[in-house]
Amino acid sequence: MKVKLNLRKEIKIGVAIIGLSFLIAFSERKQGGTLCKDIIVEIENLNDNHFLDEADILRLVETSGQPVRGTNLSRINLKAIETKLKYDKHIREAELYGDLKGNLIVMIKLRRPIARFAQEDAPDAYLSEEGITMGISEKFTSRVMVISGKFVKHLLEKGDLMKLEEDKKLMEMITFISEEPFWKAQIAQLDINGRGEITIYPQVTGQLVEFGTPENFETKFKKLMVFYKEVLPQKGWTRYERVNLKYEGQIIAE
Repeated sequence: MKVKLNLRKEIKIGVAIIGLSFLIAFSERKQGGTLCKDIIVEIENLNDNHFLDEADILRLVETSGQPVRGTNLSRINLKAIETKLKYDKHIREAELYGDLKGNLIVMIKLRRPIARFAQEDAPDAYLSEEGITMGISEKFTSRVMVISGKFVKHLLEKGDLMKLEEDKKLMEMITFISEEPFWKAQIAQLDINGRGEITIYPQVTGQLVEFGTPENFETKFKKLMVFYKEVLPQKGWTRYERVNLKYEGQIIAE
């Protein structure tokens, strides 16, 4: 009797497994044969950077070199489209997948600019928080610190400030300014000469700041804060035209 019960139990389990396998196979065949009916774009843009909108992303997808609408989702090379989307430097991440309704979902994350490169003889460009340079947009202008001077051409030729050690320190300094509320509000422009030496143009006080290279930038900003808090209130905010922070342990005001 016990043998019969066990046999019946095994038969039931076997039938259940076969049924489950059939459902999985049916589902896979159904999804594999699902045609792409529509493209849905979702843009994660927490920083309100409107360099690209839904229409721009749709255009990139539709001109990716392969048909999308009306094509079986299983036959669309999603990785190839993701790679093409990321050729646009404004896009930090791109992820595509198909849903059971036949929609191609396009998930996009945009880069956040923290500075703008200004050039006299070439188009401007933005610098992202990852150190990537990206073009400007006619649709949107970001209110960020300006970086000018002969050294800008060198930076734009690299395209990525995190590639070379000599540029990483400058990137760290720019990031520091963008993340510190006081310095972000105070510093309007960095002018960098051909030797990589920086002059700061402030928003409020009138003194040009001869900063030198980005080396030891945190110590230099501490010295500049001492100048703002202790020297200018006593001597007057308009008395000095320039302040030099290049030399260790010194603040030279003229």
